[in-house]
Amino acid sequence: MIFLSEELIFPDVSKANHEGMLAVGGDLSPERLLLAYKSGIFPWFNEDSLILWWSPDPRMVLFPHKINISKSMRKVIKDRQFTLTKNVDFKTVLEYCSMVDRKDQDGTWITEKMKEAYLKLHEKGIAHSYEVWEKDTLVGGLYGIDLGHVFCGESMFSLVSNASKFAFISLAKELAIKNYTLIDCQVYTEHLESLGAEEIAREDFVKLL
Repeated sequence: MIFLSEELIFPDVSKANHEGMLAVGGDLSPERLLLAYKSGIFPWFNEDSLILWWSPDPRMVLFPHKINISKSMRKVIKDRQFTLTKNVDFKTVLEYCSMVDRKDQDGTWITEKMKEAYLKLHEKGIAHSYEVWEKDTLVGGLYGIDLGHVFCGESMFSLVSNASKFAFISLAKELAIKNYTLIDCQVYTEHLESLGAEEIAREDFVKLL
């Protein structure tokens, strides 16, 4: 385990252990967070833990043009059940994401310190939110870090069926038009796989960054 100093530097991702944990400590300054994402690293820790930095191998990603839109979701989109906005209410999206119950996870990793850090990145135009509305009610969304050619997805939430899927599909379609390389989904879930995401080697992921 590698402990970070105040120096703005990370060890090579190849130093991560078999679970993907790379380093401990440091801070959540905008500069360090941006360096982390550009290096294929992200923070993930509980409220009572030190800051933990991860770079798993393999890495779950979605190539935007490979987004899988099911027949049922095509109907949802066609029926215009939802509308989408971008960066209209980043703070509320962040709050909802922090309250989502996750399988095999005790509590939230989106701590108060994390919220403060990502709000700062949002103010700098680096972190973006996508909001899903049903009429005038916010029912889903996601947020992440935009590196200009790669979007690093952080979390999403859904208060009604299909709302987060709508956000993710909308994001992928937008990024495909903009010729983004990929969406970083970090780690495998069946839900992400059903949407077209796939695992690639960490070495390949870093090259694409």
